[in-house]
Amino acid sequence: MSAPRIDTAPQLSVVVPVFNERDNVAPLVHEITAALRGRTDFEIVYVDDHSRDDTLQVLQALKAEVPELRVIHHVTQSGQSTAVRNGVKAARGTWIATLDGDGQNDPADIPKLLDKRDSAGADEGLKLFAGWRVNRQDSGSKRWASRWANAIRSRMLRDDTPDTGCGIKLFERAAFLELPYFDHMHRYLPALMQRAGWKTVSVPVNHRSRSTGVSKYNNLNRALVGISDLRGVAWLIKRGKVTAVRELS
Repeated sequence: MSAPRIDTAPQLSVVVPVFNERDNVAPLVHEITAALRGRTDFEIVYVDDHSRDDTLQVLQALKAEVPELRVIHHVTQSGQSTAVRNGVKAARGTWIATLDGDGQNDPADIPKLLDKRDSAGADEGLKLFAGWRVNRQDSGSKRWASRWANAIRSRMLRDDTPDTGCGIKLFERAAFLELPYFDHMHRYLPALMQRAGWKTVSVPVNHRSRSTGVSKYNNLNRALVGISDLRGVAWLIKRGKVTAVRELS
């Protein structure tokens, strides 16, 4: 049964970037609604990064049965970070939850992140709750590459985050939109939030095998791009400055 469409701004926006994920769209959308209906007011913002299959048509058809669903379409392929950012810009919620569109993140973990946020309510400086895949369901080579990348990143950026590449995160929309934007920035959100003066925490979450479709990345292109990105983020952190301000009465 679908929920009635609500025109008021929701408390939470779930942003999901997708590219060529037509078979994963409907199952994931229904899992999100199952996890959140009755828990909080929410919307789902899918950002189609100019898919070459019929992902966009599947999403458009789903809107008729899922009133919380909104669909944003890139007229040219622009990458995951741009899709996440455009989804956050279009979102109406004060807080944002992100999920990868391949179904490997479990929407049932979103309430866990919300509970973690609510339990830390007195700490207004805590702006990001990052998923931590403690039981990765990827190939051995992919898990090895991820451990290697995380170790190098942690050494260079000192962001105290064991799994910055996990797609499921919860963060404050306003804080995110203040961060410097660049391609692949979604992989460095904890470090960027900390650079801005905010605190972050990692939360263990579920991770699932991909049931359909193929990965859009390989270990080599991740590594080559990651080296350049790490140097850039390290430079940003070195050059960053946070200054407390107060207005005189």
